[in-house]
Amino acid sequence: MDTTTRIPFEILKTTFSKILIQHGFEDQKAKICAELFAMASLDGVASHGLNRFPAFLEQVEKGMVVPEVEPIQEFALPIMERWNGQLGAGMYNASIAMKKAVTMATKNGMGCVALRNTNHWMRAGNYGWQAAEAGCIGICFTNTIPNMPAWGGKEPKLGNNPLVIGLPYQNKAVILDTAMTQYSYGKMAIYKKSGRQLPYAAGFDAVGKLSKNPIEVIAEQLPLPIGLWKGAGLSLMLDLLASGLSGGQSTYEIGRQQEEFGVSQFFLCIHPEVMGISKTKLDEKIEQTIADLKKSKVFDGMDINFPGEQSFIRREENLRLGVPVDADIWEKVFRMMD
Repeated sequence: MDTTTRIPFEILKTTFSKILIQHGFEDQKAKICAELFAMASLDGVASHGLNRFPAFLEQVEKGMVVPEVEPIQEFALPIMERWNGQLGAGMYNASIAMKKAVTMATKNGMGCVALRNTNHWMRAGNYGWQAAEAGCIGICFTNTIPNMPAWGGKEPKLGNNPLVIGLPYQNKAVILDTAMTQYSYGKMAIYKKSGRQLPYAAGFDAVGKLSKNPIEVIAEQLPLPIGLWKGAGLSLMLDLLASGLSGGQSTYEIGRQQEEFGVSQFFLCIHPEVMGISKTKLDEKIEQTIADLKKSKVFDGMDINFPGEQSFIRREENLRLGVPVDADIWEKVFRMMD
């Protein structure tokens, strides 16, 4: 049974903010974190917005996320900085890191931040949008707790290590936001809650057979790597880059903690205009490429969208009509306010 209801975006934000303040976040930090949670649901990624909010508060209560700390700079060059997140809120630390990378890129054409000892950044695409809205190309990625097998393996050794690539495009953006698994754990949780099978094979069951059943895949922590062995290899490389450049923990080291905290991340920004690339020409290049893509013949019932296109459409619709939320989860969160 569908239990979806719609909540105005501003109410979603203010509710998150009030609860975060009650959990020890100062006002401005609470507003930033609340907006990032709300933006995820606004763009149709509730798995990393409202749905993830109760689990985030549990991590705060366990001391894995420390509300009052600020990230600190440990190393700096004109186009590269290394920061320690001090186990602060992952979405707050990530927004600061991307802001620093944007500032360096705006001045020098390029900038990057390697961030260690931080936490789950929730919806990864938020930081691609952040870069694009500042006129920058943004690339960022994170490692995670081991929750995906190496190709041929039957236990989780790799992380699903989300990767984001974002380009500014007119008043929108082209945003690729992808985990290294065929389906993110958040997406599988939505299907599990509704009792549905996933459209395509999501991972392996206990005996190594491909399965569309989210219950089986989540139980074994054996989601299917994107591109099979290619996704497994890419996961490893992103982990090595994030942990190596930041001096932080690798997926292997995070796994020894049994719970996911203290992860490593990397943020890269390129400012096209500072690098001598015309914004108009870049827009034209993207527009022509997308137009050609959309001319493609398709199979019955299929459609072609560029990465981030549906997010922008859902955003505009949900700002008008209200953000779709799971009524049960919304009620649980709403009752958290004193």
